[in-house]
This record gives sequence, C-alpha cells and structure tokens, in this order.
Amino acid sequence: MTTTTAPRLGTALARLLVLAAALLGTLLAGAAPASAHAALTGSDPKAGAVVAVAPQEIGLTFSEQVAMSPDSIRVLDPSGRRADTGEIINMCSGSLVKYGVALRAGLPDGTYTVAWQTVSADSHPIAGAFTFSVGAPSATSVALPEQTPGGGVVGALYGIARYLSYAGFAVLVGGGAFVLLCWPRGAGVRPVQRTVVRGWLALTGATLAMLLLRGPYTGSGKLADVFDLAGLQTVLQTKTGAALTSRLLLLGAAALFVAVLFGAYARRTDPKERKDLAFGLGLGGTVVAAGIAGTWALAEHASTGLQPGVAMPVDILHLLAVAAWLGGLTTLLVALHREPSVERAAVERFSRVALASVTVLVATGLYQSWRQVGSWSALTGTRYGQLLLVKIGLMAVLVGIAWISRRWTRRLTDRTPQTEAETDTEAGSEAEPDEEEREEQALQETLDEVIAEETDPERAAQLARQRTAMATARRKKARDADAERTGLRRSVLTEAAVAVVLLAVTTVLTSTEPGRTEEQLARTGGTTAGPAAVPDRPVDIRLPFDTGGENGKGVVQLTLDPGRTGANALHLFVERPNGKPLDVPEVKVNLTLEEKGVGPLPVAPDRIQTGHWTASGVQLPLPGDWRIQVTVRTSEIDQTTIEKNVRIG
Repeated sequence: MTTTTAPRLGTALARLLVLAAALLGTLLAGAAPASAHAALTGSDPKAGAVVAVAPQEIGLTFSEQVAMSPDSIRVLDPSGRRADTGEIINMCSGSLVKYGVALRAGLPDGTYTVAWQTVSADSHPIAGAFTFSVGAPSATSVALPEQTPGGGVVGALYGIARYLSYAGFAVLVGGGAFVLLCWPRGAGVRPVQRTVVRGWLALTGATLAMLLLRGPYTGSGKLADVFDLAGLQTVLQTKTGAALTSRLLLLGAAALFVAVLFGAYARRTDPKERKDLAFGLGLGGTVVAAGIAGTWALAEHASTGLQPGVAMPVDILHLLAVAAWLGGLTTLLVALHREPSVERAAVERFSRVALASVTVLVATGLYQSWRQVGSWSALTGTRYGQLLLVKIGLMAVLVGIAWISRRWTRRLTDRTPQTEAETDTEAGSEAEPDEEEREEQALQETLDEVIAEETDPERAAQLARQRTAMATARRKKARDADAERTGLRRSVLTEAAVAVVLLAVTTVLTSTEPGRTEEQLARTGGTTAGPAAVPDRPVDIRLPFDTGGENGKGVVQLTLDPGRTGANALHLFVERPNGKPLDVPEVKVNLTLEEKGVGPLPVAPDRIQTGHWTASGVQLPLPGDWRIQVTVRTSEIDQTTIEKNVRIG
C-alpha cells in the first residue's frame, strides 16, 4: 500500500498561529479601536444649540443602560475649566436611560464642551463630546480627545486576551470532553494531557490579563495604569469585573477536574470504578464548563437587548457547542499526529459529537443572528452583519471539511474486519510488536549500549542523533501506516486551520456594534461617539470673490485643521488675483449644518498680518455637509459673501 507523508505537528501548528495572527491583524486593523454598543441618542441642551441663559444641568440620553462614575460627564467652559459640580444625576424613568450633571451658578456666555465616557451594559467602553453655547458661540481652548476608549496599545492587548480566552476555553472544555466521551485511553497520553493543560493555562492567563487591563481599557487608555490598585478595585465592583473574578474561581475548580482526569482516572483499571469516575467527571465538568461560559453570557451581548432571559442560556449552549467541536478537533489533531494507535472507534465517536455540536451551533446561531441583526438590510449594510456573513461562510466551509472527515472516518471503520476491542478500559495496552519492530527495538538497544560505552563525545553525539532519527522514523511509519488515516489527518488539519480563522472572526464580532442597534441609531440620529473619523488631511478650499469696488477682486483660501468634528483651527488668506496678499478691513465666517439644524455659527477671525486671518477653537459639533460662508469687505460699502459646502467627518 502506498502511504503519504503527513505534515509534522509543529509545522502545522506554526502555520495555524501565523494564519490566526494575520487574520487578527487584518480584522483589527479594519475595525474601529473600540466599537460601542450603547449610544447617545439625545442631549439637553442639544449639540450645537445656542441658549439664552445657562441651564442648571446637562442631560444625556442613551440607547441602553450604562455604568456611570463620578467623572463620567464633564462640562468645560471656553477656557477649559470645569463648569459642572461633578455630581451625576440619575434621570432614568422606565425604559428611558438618562443621566445628567449639575452646572455651577453664574456661568458666563460662550461655548461649552460636554465630554462623556462610560461603559455600556455589554461591557464595552463608549465616549463622546459635543458643544453648546450660552448667549453666543465663542472661541474655546478645549481640545477633544484624539483617542477613542478601548483603542491604542491597551485596546490591542485586550483584544488579544479576548481571543486567547476563547481559544483556551475551547481547548480546555473540548479536550476534556474528547477524552471522556470519545477516547478514554487518551487520559494517559502525554501530548493530550499537555494540550488540555495548555488550554487551561491560556484561559487563566488571558482572564488575569483582561482583569488587569480592564481599568485602562475602559478609562485612561494608558498601559501604566495596569498597576493601579485603586483602578483594579473599581473594576472588581463592576459587572465585568465580577464575571472575570468568577471565571478565575471556576478555573480553580476546573484545575481540580483536570488533575483527576489525568491522574486518578487515567490510572484506574477496574471498569466499574472507571465508569463511575467518568460519570462524576462528566457531570461536574459540564457544570463547571457551563459556569465558565456563563461568565461571557452574563457580561456581554446576551445580557442586554432583546430577551436576555432567553439569550443568555442560548449563548451558553452556543459556547459549549463551539468548545466540544473545535476543542475536540484540536485534541484529535494532536492525537492523530502524535499517537499512531488512536482507535477508529474513538474517531467515529468524535464524528458523532461534532455532528451534534454543529446542530446546536446552527440552532443557537440562527437565534443569535435574528436577535443581533434584526433585518435583511442590516445583514449587508452594517459591519456586524458583514462579519456575520463571513462567519456563516466559514461555518459552511468548516461543515464541508467536516463532512470529508466523516467520509475518511467511515472508510477507517469499514476497513475494520471486526469491531475493535474495548481498549477504553485498558489504558496503556498496546499490540504485540511484529518481527520488523522487534528488529528495530534490538537495533535501538544495541545503539544504546554502544553510546553508553563510547568514550569519544563526538562519536557518541553522532550515534545519539542516529538513535533519535530511527525513533522518529519508527513513529512516523506507524503514524502513516495507511492512506485512510493520513487522509483523515489532513482533513482534520484543514478543519482546524479554518477553525482558527473562524474563532478570530467571532472574537471581532463580539466587540462590534450589533446591526439592530446600528440601524436604530441611523433612524433616530443617535451617535455612539462624539468625534467622527479624522480625514487624511485638513479641509482646504479656495473661493474667488468680487466686491465690485476698487481692489475688489481676489481669492479667499480657507483651511480648517484638522477638519473634523470638535475643535478646529481656522486660517484664512485673502489674496489678489496675482497671488499677493490683499489687505481688507473685515472678514467674517459662518458655519451651517442644515441637515441637523445647526447654525449658522459665526466665527470672527483675528487679523494676524496683511491678508492673513485666523481663529482657534472653531467648534464643529456634528459630522455632515457643512456650508462655509465667507463675507469679505474691501471698503466701507463694498462687500460680498461667498460660500461652499464641505464634508466633515
């Protein structure tokens, strides 16, 4: 029979890691640093409003419940000083989610900036800012934050920890289930033990990292604040902090189950004792695994929005099904590459477990998709829907590859002349070596004796390398004993590679704005953050003018830097037709966003030198098509107004 050489496990796993890193980089680079899941749907006063007298308080309305802290809402006067009392006011009533802050008495006229930062009910940080004016707009020295919450290095590290926690959970739970349900003899196999233990270590380490990073992730964004004990204490009092702490406690119980599985259970030889212990491990392990899955369901998407009482149990089932399939697949891949004696019956059992897991995944996934997307338009018109389509496509590919694996499994089973002996109760038992194997073992023993007696270190090292090569070749020969097993290994390896990509997409999906929420915000005009995206370069426009008088012709060159919502610097140059500066008595600028009913907001630039006028702190509270009107006066009676629409954000 012709055999085919399968790829080494180390090379295969390295390729999987490179693939995962590349995909994560692509997905995270294309995503916003932190996708918000609650949104600011209204404010009192409204963004960009001009009120006659200063209000007593500022009110913010959100699309869902948020966690407020004493510094969640700040109101800054034109000079950048705090204009609020720092006391958060709960204005919630029924389904209305509204919070506010009281303002100090006797505030002067001018433009005020409202900056807010909080955490939505599904654990994701959100922030924004807008301006309003008392009396009339004015210049302001307030600079809106450049970095959105959850971004930067801290956001990237937190995202990596999230991915590792999902992967660790799948390997830990799926690997344990594979041993108990499919291959009990695997409890005594060292590579399988290492795989499951590494899953536990990855999940535990990632959970600790998320707990330490949580404070700066939702707050300052500074990596140094990881070591802020006061911030950590604050995190522990939040819903997410409680979920992460509970996960660590449950992982302590999981460590005990893993120790028993690879210790007492692996050493049991009595069938009845082994069966009783397997039942206890299975029952208790399921409870612990469901509890760990529940720490995600209680703190993220499933805990808020539509039908949380149904969504959380469904989310737990979804995570358990993912772990049983993908974690079991990983363990099977390791076993097939390192253990040539994996029973065909074990592979057949896992095939049935994978089929049941896929069925659960499809049922729970359909419900989750309906709940988070809500409409066909959101499926194609929102980032969440587009990522969901990618996930569905990957699932289809994965199911197709799994079908191929099942065909290889059937061929393995069909080749068996009789049902294999129940080796599950005979841990460590192996077939008697044939004549060729006995000869190889004898040669191995001879090499060992020669190495022991060899006095030349170089010769001894050469013989040791030969011995290692022989052992490797023997294991490879046993592993590649038949084409069916080789084909199964390759299909399982491909399945695992697609699973790595699928897990990366799922991780990004869990931190993306649900399509249902995004469409609702588009209809209501809400916003998930204050500043919009910054363009590649400042807004720069040229406007020819003619006032009709002497020296009345020229060009206005106007620049808004950085050309985004929030504070901007305005530079205005008045030039003659030949490009030389033109000295004019007066220049005025008005900004209007008609689609939102904002403006006109007057800007009175200061003359710096001949032909050069400037104004700092020009506030553009909302993105959209802004109309810029420039009035140029060249004499006491000659003036004209020119305008142009520009896109901000």
